[in-house]
Amino acid sequence: MSKLQGQVSDADLRILRIFKTVVECGGFSAAEVDLNISRAAISIAMSDLEVRLGFRLCQRGRSGFSLTNEGSQVYEHTLQLLSSLEDFRTHINALHQHLKGELNIGITDNLVTLPHTRITQALAALKDKGPQVTINIRMIPPNDVERGVLDGRLHVGIVPDLKILSGLDYRTLYEERSLLYCSDTHPLFNEPEKNITKAKLKDFDAVLPAYAQTPDTKAQHNPLTPTATATDREGISFLILTGRYIGFLPDHVANLWVKEGRMRAILPNECHYITQFSAITRKGARANLVLETFLEQLDKTK
Repeated sequence: MSKLQGQVSDADLRILRIFKTVVECGGFSAAEVDLNISRAAISIAMSDLEVRLGFRLCQRGRSGFSLTNEGSQVYEHTLQLLSSLEDFRTHINALHQHLKGELNIGITDNLVTLPHTRITQALAALKDKGPQVTINIRMIPPNDVERGVLDGRLHVGIVPDLKILSGLDYRTLYEERSLLYCSDTHPLFNEPEKNITKAKLKDFDAVLPAYAQTPDTKAQHNPLTPTATATDREGISFLILTGRYIGFLPDHVANLWVKEGRMRAILPNECHYITQFSAITRKGARANLVLETFLEQLDKTK
């Protein structure tokens, strides 16, 4: 059989799940632990899938593991297929009013240190109501969260309100305050506040976020001299802690280092901005008891 048939068998699903795990682990060796099968068995399954599809899915060898263009597309389609199967199982369970199935949630990085714990409380309540529910969290950039919710791979996402997409519903969750920081090894750390001006900030290298920003956020970054970027707040933290850069961080993220005397806020009354965070779901998505229960618990934590 050279291609997967129109009817997908259990064996097909097993091979596709192996492929998904290999991709997410970054190779055959790393996937052995997750799959609990030998590398030889993984290799046989991958070769069988490539033969049945009629093209190569990945490059593997001394140079490392990487997907081909076709492999990347098959991976995306596999995620959609497995998500659809899980949705089907969740909907069938909903007919019996049993809280079973999965909640696939995408979250922007570094929200766990927020003083508000609405997400944590809602997840705890969901697990209490449905002990058999499986919760899968993906920590990914906001754009990936939005795409995941729109294409059905994610049931719900937690993102900053950088732009409003017509295909999504939004539930307001948090307001997050960001301040400009330097570390204890930076020249500004021991500088008296009265000696620091916004104009002086241009004399120092700054790290900027390499992701979408609101106009208010851009306005706060404009006076800085960007010589580095980071795709997330953890990357910004790394660069600030080198003592060579200044940069904006949410106050709840920087709070630990501030308490330890390793960071200070610079001109906090002038250099700050607020970011609104929301829970997003796809408009017109079919009823899903697990998701509805989570959203209900999320609303109760206001």
